[in-house]
Amino acid sequence: MNGPEVLVPIAFFAMVVVLVLGVPLVRARIKERERRLMGMLPDGQSAERLARIEAAVESIAVEVERISEAQRFTTKLLAERSASPHPEERAR
Repeated sequence: MNGPEVLVPIAFFAMVVVLVLGVPLVRARIKERERRLMGMLPDGQSAERLARIEAAVESIAVEVERISEAQRFTTKLLAERSASPHPEERAR
């Protein structure tokens, strides 16, 4: 009974314990590092950085809207093209 049939459940429960205890610890360390890194930037730099990020997000939003508008236009053209009969069919 000391074969693999015992080793698999033990390994499973050990993995569950490691995940239950490890995930919160890793999250806490990540938050601690983020706080330390944010504390290193002076307030003026972080405000400038945030303003640049906001401007970048705004420009990305505009570009995505242009892409979606072009997609709608192309879809409309293709739908109209497939709805109208071909020139050969019109001659008949």
